[in-house]
Amino acid sequence: MRPENVSRTVLASGVGAVLAATALLYVPEPGGRDPARAAGPAERATSAARAGAQAALPDLVALIGDREKWLRAHPGDTASWAVLGSAYTERALRRADPADLTRAGAALEHAAGGPDGQVALAALANARGDWAAGRSWGERARKTDPKRWAAYPVLIDAYNGLGDYRAAGKAAEKLAELHAGAAVSGRTAQLYRDRGWREDAGAAALDAVALAETGAEKAAALCRLGDLAWERGEPEEALAQYGAALGLDGDHGPSLAGRARARAALGRTEEAVRDWRAAVARLPLPRHLLEAGELAESLGREGDARALYGRLRAGRWPDAEVELGLLDADHGDPAAAVRRLRAAWAGGHRSVRVADALGWALYRAGEPKEALEFAKRATDEGLRSALFAYHRGEIERSLGDLGPARRHLAEALRTNPHFSPLLAPRARESAAALGDFPDELPKDALGTSAPAPAGGGAGGRGAARG
Repeated sequence: MRPENVSRTVLASGVGAVLAATALLYVPEPGGRDPARAAGPAERATSAARAGAQAALPDLVALIGDREKWLRAHPGDTASWAVLGSAYTERALRRADPADLTRAGAALEHAAGGPDGQVALAALANARGDWAAGRSWGERARKTDPKRWAAYPVLIDAYNGLGDYRAAGKAAEKLAELHAGAAVSGRTAQLYRDRGWREDAGAAALDAVALAETGAEKAAALCRLGDLAWERGEPEEALAQYGAALGLDGDHGPSLAGRARARAALGRTEEAVRDWRAAVARLPLPRHLLEAGELAESLGREGDARALYGRLRAGRWPDAEVELGLLDADHGDPAAAVRRLRAAWAGGHRSVRVADALGWALYRAGEPKEALEFAKRATDEGLRSALFAYHRGEIERSLGDLGPARRHLAEALRTNPHFSPLLAPRARESAAALGDFPDELPKDALGTSAPAPAGGGAGGRGAARG
């Protein structure tokens, strides 16, 4: 059996639409339901999915149990197999549970075909980090029915994973034409963020909060606002948004991780450590294990750091090439990191995250000239990331490109001075070693800005391992 993992890229973009493709196929009971009776949890999950919203996790679990029970008595119901497979995929994303992806694959082998099944298979492929298969299934669904809105979220995820940001943008625009609601506003916020349009991303994220129809969806939208504030270097604002999300869902893994980052930035390290423990227990994503380990290392807790790094290395993560590459580059064998990330790049995983990680691994392995080409690809796409800027600045410093190095190190610290408990202090040391800018500067020496959308505000953004 192939190893499974939940894709962080899909998790970051929201999972409300995973079940939507098959929600219309769901019939709660043979013969219908008494309209005077209150909707049960399985029906609430289906209602949320039809709107493209996130269901509450207990309702999603109830829907899975409902379909499992039904299919034991009616194994030939292909529509219910499609619903069950999609529900397993969404629960895998919500829990970071690889076993649910295996269950989803088995269920979808019995599922109905057509665009519903194709979208469900695309969502499963994306959750596994198989972006090429996700694109293939999504494009087949779009070709079959170009107005089926549920095809576009899976296409956006697949295109982002492949680094085809132009296609992802077009898919996001088409989604906005066909559907409305918090899920679409959240996707729009993500698109603006990736283009470096900070103010527009914030406005779309606020819309997502206002349009949220369920508590789970509102928690996810508030978490997104927290992420944007964190990436702007505003830990206090981020902390407030994560706190609001956790007030709605105390076990919301992304918000626990976000609150841990914000508390660490504010010097509340014991609280941050506790939050990281809760986050990796609730949502053990590779990114969370790496970040929790680096906080422990920055605090001198070497035993805790080794345990977290060991847990990351021991996992069978088919879609963790960035985290494992950065782990080897900074805490292990940079040559192994290069081999891993080159293989990912050759396999079509050409997102800015992979470009940045490969550039950094090459630099750490003693190949700064080649490293700079990948660092440029990561930073020139539009996304404003403190981590990416720091990596590029260090690579340029090693090559003697002191003006660009000063500019990118300054950009990293200006974007988010707390971007990493380990690397932000190193960025400050490197910037201090380079000294001030000379008196006479080229016109672009003090920084660059991302192009603004027509009619919209532009601004910088930063990300920790974006």
